[in-house]
Amino acid sequence: MGLFPERNGMDVKQFTEILGADFYSGVPDSQLKALCNYLMDKYGTDPKHHVIAANEGNCVALGAGYHLATGAVPVIYMQNSGEGNIINPVASLLNDNVYGIPMIFVVGWRGEPGVHDEPQHVYQGMVTVKLLEDMDIESFIIDKETGVDELKKVMEGFRSKLSAGKQVAFVVRKGALSTDVKVEYKNTNRMLREEIIEHITKFSGEDPIISTTGKASRELFEIRERNGEGHGKDFLTVGSMGHSLSIALGVALNKPGVKVWCVDGDGATLMHMGSLAVTGNICPGNLVHVVINNGAHETVGGMPTVASSVDLCAVAKGCGYRNVTSVSEPDSLDKALKEAKEASSLSFIEVKCAIGARDDLGRPTTTAAENKKNFMDNLRKY
Repeated sequence: MGLFPERNGMDVKQFTEILGADFYSGVPDSQLKALCNYLMDKYGTDPKHHVIAANEGNCVALGAGYHLATGAVPVIYMQNSGEGNIINPVASLLNDNVYGIPMIFVVGWRGEPGVHDEPQHVYQGMVTVKLLEDMDIESFIIDKETGVDELKKVMEGFRSKLSAGKQVAFVVRKGALSTDVKVEYKNTNRMLREEIIEHITKFSGEDPIISTTGKASRELFEIRERNGEGHGKDFLTVGSMGHSLSIALGVALNKPGVKVWCVDGDGATLMHMGSLAVTGNICPGNLVHVVINNGAHETVGGMPTVASSVDLCAVAKGCGYRNVTSVSEPDSLDKALKEAKEASSLSFIEVKCAIGARDDLGRPTTTAAENKKNFMDNLRKY
């Protein structure tokens, strides 16, 4: 133990008081867990103060509407991977060459250079600050050593930029914010995601699977390890949240004789829901889209999505999916998977899922490049 104990970071309540905002919108991030829990404890999902949106661009537009209606400055929080989703509305809506709408961004810095992280965060971490600069957003990096007085001084300087219709950002390093607030996220569903994925692998057999980012891909990887099956059948979409369905569609269209399975999550489905309309319009008969719905952004902490109150099956039907069902028990799941396996038209299965995963859940031990090669090699067999 060192002479001076490690600091726990700034209390998030002090951080929000310095920002002085009354409206927050964001997509949850594990790096910002203290802020997320604090907002859930203080506001819940009261839409006048806190909206957990489908994607980060959605957050920016909400914030713009809030400013137009109130004249006040909103706060938009996100993982740095969400910067890509804000580029268009920042450049073509917020920028002072257009409407000049002020906004405060709070960005969790995953993949910071010199800090070990998962492969999907490495390049994003390298360009995090540069992307903000390219969007003409001045930023300040918060770490465990950042004090209240220092942050107040920075915010005073930022206010002149905000009053001029510009945007500013706080880039948050790991552990920079802290809170004693504890929030329990749960639902009444009974099946766990890993159990659901085990059922999917049983019925998919030798068929290729494209799995969404987060714990779903990690659990699929470990299921294959336990079964000694290898990993060539699976493409693990470890980043690029919301795009696994489009990847699966691209595979299905070019391998028409193969049943292709997409294992998706509710947060990912909401993030780029337009992909359901495109998929349903093309309607490939060899694609099965399974959405595991626990109504939560579980991989990054458990904050709720709106999927628990959305009829995803009605959405899928409206988009043109032929075989659509929702299940919540193992027997009905097996029935739906069997029917989808045998079907000759586009299938959609929503599986109601509990929140929770094994504490000892690991991460893929193969690299992204190895995963790509093994998956492509396996597809060449068809």
